Amino acid sequence: MIYISTGGFRGRVAGAVSEDLLSAGIKFIELSGGAYSDTLLSDLQALAQDIHFQIHNYFPPPEDAFVLNLGSLDTVIGERSIAHVEQALKWCVALGADRYSFHAGFLLDPKVDELGQRIPSRSLFDRDECIEAFVSRVTRLAEIAERAGVTLMVENNVLSAKNAYEFPVNPLLMCDPQECQKIMGYLPSSVRLLIDVAHLKVSANSLCFDSLQMFDLCHERTAGYHLSDNNGLEDSNKLFGEDAWFWPHIRSDVDYYSVEVYDCTPDQLLKQANLVRSKLQLFNQAI
Repeated sequence: MIYISTGGFRGRVAGAVSEDLLSAGIKFIELSGGAYSDTLLSDLQALAQDIHFQIHNYFPPPEDAFVLNLGSLDTVIGERSIAHVEQALKWCVALGADRYSFHAGFLLDPKVDELGQRIPSRSLFDRDECIEAFVSRVTRLAEIAERAGVTLMVENNVLSAKNAYEFPVNPLLMCDPQECQKIMGYLPSSVRLLIDVAHLKVSANSLCFDSLQMFDLCHERTAGYHLSDNNGLEDSNKLFGEDAWFWPHIRSDVDYYSVEVYDCTPDQLLKQANLVRSKLQLFNQAI
């Protein structure tokens, strides 16, 4: 399935965004971020008969904003992150969604207004301890997800050029292929990998690795993709084209592709979804 992310409609409530997307003919929607609303679940349930929803990361948006971090060594942040995912899984059941995807953890707890920006240098948690915390929490959540009939997908993080410059070591988990393979190996086999190709492009430049290794090393655990493009320096969620770098390397046999392009109209997003569909059809014809 090819989904359109609501993440690009900053400050808007996902229910209203979903109505706009549906009016443009988009019936597969990945719910991501957006503004808080105390009627959001009921509003989305009213649309669920016409829309196939999936849920991603910081959704449903809480009334009191925080940064989701399942790798945090801060007990309060860690427990709050677990509670958020548990709620997201309940919303998956309520909306008929069978996937919940989330970002890998961080070695620090960013402030809400630092996300997507330069994060000022600060002391970091121990990497091995964060990996242990992340694996423990995700393993616990995987049991809950399995009972709910929902597949968990972990998304690779993005290290921008400005944050690579700011920190002497990578402050994020699962940016490079080797660590993605390592951590996925610790997790239950039911937990899958969601490769964000735009994150991969930027992280490969920042950390000087071959981006194509991600597709090879993590092939078996990959169950979906986030699709957008950028200049290789920051995750800007730009439009992708016929000649985008990732086409020859993504799997054409998974059932989750999400267009995560920002600052576009619903009609533009529909064209992006149609481009993905045509590319996948060409790939499958060539097999």
